[in-house]
Amino acid sequence: MEKTNALRFLTQKKIPFEHFTYSTDCTDGMGIADLLSQPYNLVFKTLVTVANTREHLVFVVPVDKTLDLKKAAKCAGVKSVEMIKQKELLPLTGYIHGGCSPVGMKKQFMTFIDESIQNEDFFFVSAGKVGMQMKINPK
Repeated sequence: MEKTNALRFLTQKKIPFEHFTYSTDCTDGMGIADLLSQPYNLVFKTLVTVANTREHLVFVVPVDKTLDLKKAAKCAGVKSVEMIKQKELLPLTGYIHGGCSPVGMKKQFMTFIDESIQNEDFFFVSAGKVGMQMKINPK
């Protein structure tokens, strides 16, 4: 198994996980859920934003949902948030588009996970590389 920053972090913290690989041709979240034979509500995407305060915030939402920027800002207690430009993702997080994990970023950012996952036993999120997902307990 190739270790990414996300998987190294989970291993170091003794947080159990399973990892799954799939064709790197697929970068669409719902397509990835289909490849994993998982319902869309259990496969999440990582979205990196910047607030009006210039603070970077991370939101983790189901692949079949869109981030409501107004609700995201309210949740974070800021006036507004907007998505960062794709070219800013790698230098900021250490991850590329399609392989951005909320775990193991270059810097720690305040991260918000959609509340829909709180009663589930597991969810899938990028393991830090295109073609790799990890299954973890949301708690």
